[in-house]
Amino acid sequence: MTTTTITPVYALDSDLTYSFSNSETGNFGKATSIEPVTVVEATNTYNINISKDSAFIPPAFGSYSADTKGTGELLTPNISGVSQMSIGSGSISAAVQTAVRGGTVTYPPSSTVSTVTSSYTENKFTLPDGLYYSDGSIGRLKIDEIDLSVKVYETESLESLAKGAGHFKSTSCWDGNIGLCGHNRGVTNHFGKIHTLDKGDKIKYTTKLGTRTYKVVSVKKIDETDFSYLQRTSDNRITLITCVNNQPAKRWCVQAVEV
Repeated sequence: MTTTTITPVYALDSDLTYSFSNSETGNFGKATSIEPVTVVEATNTYNINISKDSAFIPPAFGSYSADTKGTGELLTPNISGVSQMSIGSGSISAAVQTAVRGGTVTYPPSSTVSTVTSSYTENKFTLPDGLYYSDGSIGRLKIDEIDLSVKVYETESLESLAKGAGHFKSTSCWDGNIGLCGHNRGVTNHFGKIHTLDKGDKIKYTTKLGTRTYKVVSVKKIDETDFSYLQRTSDNRITLITCVNNQPAKRWCVQAVEV
């Protein structure tokens, strides 16, 4: 028979002294999983970080951005080394950045690491989900200066324009740049007078999210192929577009910013 000796475990000897050196600054949350990947038909290899320092927290359930691609918050923004997950565009001056938009930040907080300047502009965007009224409209446009009050329908289709104004589906429905279009002649001549607006005139737009007032800042003719005025913006504005009489290659474009 084999005899097994069991050595009992005693409490730590109070006479012993234990000391721990300070952990290296900036190592908290350091990547714990770096997977090597071999590039097919190439001689070099590179690493892909799949650890917690590149994870994102999704938007709140039920929010208007919950189902929007590219939205969320960084789990560990101070060490992620990737851009904030949001719809928009930005410029990063170095490979390492934080979620801080604008300003100067240092990563990690060590004198041996150079300072990184990071700037980021978030372009706002709201989907039409949850904004539909019982009649199918998503909002109402009102301009007292030209005696206009018209409902707005999703997409710029002929069906939408036959009922009221149409919403360019590539543009935001609330936050950011709202793009609307309408006929300027015929029975549904809703936008026939928008070119007579002056700078400073007020435009009101109402959705289930509320009512916003905008001030006209520009009224101009643009090429029919010029879609630059419908780009996403960081400020809240509304863009109205309609045809120009007897000039099929041109469009009237009115832009107003929130006041």
